[in-house]
Amino acid sequence: MRSLQDIDVKDKKVLMRLDLNVPIKEGKITSDARIQAALPTIKMALEKGGAVMIMAHLGRPVEGEYDESFSLAPVASYLSEALAQEVKLVKDYLDNAPQVQSGQVVLLENVRFNKGEKKNDAGLAKQYAQLADVFVSDGFGVVHRAQASTHGVAEYVEIACAGPLVAKEVETLKSILLNPKRPMLAIVGGAKVSSKLLVLKAFIDKVDTLIPGGGIANTFMAAKGYNVGSSLYEPDLLNEAREMLALAKEKGVNVVLPMDVVVADEFSENAKTATKSIEDVAENEMILDVGPQTAELFARVISEMQTIIWNGPVGVFEMKPFSQGTQRLAQAIAESEGFSFAGGGDTIAAINQFNIEDKVDYVSTGGGSMLEYIEGKTLPGLAVLED
Repeated sequence: MRSLQDIDVKDKKVLMRLDLNVPIKEGKITSDARIQAALPTIKMALEKGGAVMIMAHLGRPVEGEYDESFSLAPVASYLSEALAQEVKLVKDYLDNAPQVQSGQVVLLENVRFNKGEKKNDAGLAKQYAQLADVFVSDGFGVVHRAQASTHGVAEYVEIACAGPLVAKEVETLKSILLNPKRPMLAIVGGAKVSSKLLVLKAFIDKVDTLIPGGGIANTFMAAKGYNVGSSLYEPDLLNEAREMLALAKEKGVNVVLPMDVVVADEFSENAKTATKSIEDVAENEMILDVGPQTAELFARVISEMQTIIWNGPVGVFEMKPFSQGTQRLAQAIAESEGFSFAGGGDTIAAINQFNIEDKVDYVSTGGGSMLEYIEGKTLPGLAVLED
């Protein structure tokens, strides 16, 4: 892929697709992590003399309809302050190209207000391309989608390249997957095996140790014959789970499952809880966290690893009674001497909750893209840049 660092953008119109899909409550941005990650790219283009136009989406509005609650206005205000210059929000940019000079920035309103965005409509992609001399793809969190602003535009613009964020993500993932330091561990948490089936199989081919967490671990435990009570698990995937456990054993991959768990009789912050051996879970109990023995086992395993990939918590960490397993896991990753790579919305939330942002070596900005890359899928937004 060509990279923004290598392209002369002086006095050129630079159209950037960034991932600025930040949480907003009552008009205020509640987490600015994605904007902070994108700022170096914007500044680079400005320093190189480009006239910058930014494209992004926010939330899931009805496509083709303007909805003020999904407007990027709060992002424009944030960027104005962060860049120490006015960043105008431009609503009508498809028929009237924005007036932007070298050293200036404008933010184009939510691309999902444009009909045909999600379907990668060629006509819309051409309209985007006509705005610019150079297209920069630097939202790793959206490159797994074939949409007009992530894929189509790159087919019609004169020069298309990767921004430093996307280039760094790809470079880091490649080094982990092709030439990792051993031993290598993957922690894959989440509600469902079905949503992460392919990535679990991919990891069994790549890692030395696998720690499943959350509902995924419950499904594996049920597959081994343990009673998981009323816990979240997928009974229709028990055979798949057994096959994966057998494959892991055949390949010498150590799958670490809980030995004790924290259970409750209801999914609530105020539920009555108990710590039990995995053999003693009752029919009316749900597993909502790993127990202290398991948390220490995870920490010991992590301390022995040279490469750690973390995607997903091992319990309902948002609720205090069920946060200790994920907190101990996060602490162990923070203390590890191995290279740690983390990604996914819940994982980043846990990293922030337990204040280990500066202790994780690399935090991916794209959970879905990260998992699909690990699975070996073609990411349309990357493939078009490579072409």
